[in-house]
Amino acid sequence: MNKRTIDSCNLFQADQEVIILHAGEQYRIRITSNNKLIMTK
Repeated sequence: MNKRTIDSCNLFQADQEVIILHAGEQYRIRITSNNKLIMTK
């Protein structure tokens, strides 16, 4: 089964942070100053 792949450029566009809603909860994904991704609830 193929997994859907989303390029981070398409996900973030010009932003450094996006919010994903999952099961009524907000999760934040942000790009760090070291160009890493961090997800927090």
